[in-house]
Amino acid sequence: MIKALIFDFDGLIVDTEWPDYESWQQVYQQYGCELGVETWGQIVGGNGASDFDPHTHLEELCGKRLDREEIWVSRRKQYLGELSAQPILPGVLDYLDEAETRGLQLAVASSSPENWVRGHLARLGLYQRFDAIKTADDVTRTKPDPELFIATLDALSLTVGDAIVFEDSPNGVVAAKAAGLFCVAVPNRLTAQLKFNGADLRLNSLAEKTLGEILQKVAI
Repeated sequence: MIKALIFDFDGLIVDTEWPDYESWQQVYQQYGCELGVETWGQIVGGNGASDFDPHTHLEELCGKRLDREEIWVSRRKQYLGELSAQPILPGVLDYLDEAETRGLQLAVASSSPENWVRGHLARLGLYQRFDAIKTADDVTRTKPDPELFIATLDALSLTVGDAIVFEDSPNGVVAAKAAGLFCVAVPNRLTAQLKFNGADLRLNSLAEKTLGEILQKVAI
């Protein structure tokens, strides 16, 4: 029997990913370059940042060194301005409400830093609704490694058969399945263009099916 729901944060509860990508795309275009979705997708939802650095990639395309600090400050200001206007994504509140009605525990498992996740959850009025919040600061390896999900289950005192994971990125799906969890992929407008393999179910948004319908799928 399912006892908990585990949500990713970025791109699943609020769309932080598209504004981030757009802000970098605008920087690239200022230098006559393009940042492809597939290239950016390497770092969505996990620790791909160690393999791909947008500054380095842009310098390689331009063939010259750039003022990284100036780019970072101006891009970050634009990104945070756009992010503050992003609403909670469709279906999220309905899932939280129904989960609470059913007596299910709620958790967030995110590869982002703790202050980022907790700060935005508080800003959105969602912080107190979660029984556990695990972030990059709680583990040594983030997604696609399963450590975040294992830590979340431990915090809830549950086992893999007790929870459903909701993820918007391929990295997140890989991590959830590596942990042995039932995983629902819910791509956003950025990650919908990436390849998803291994998810138990795929939705266009959480508004597509009710939590009750998802629980029926798990029970089959």
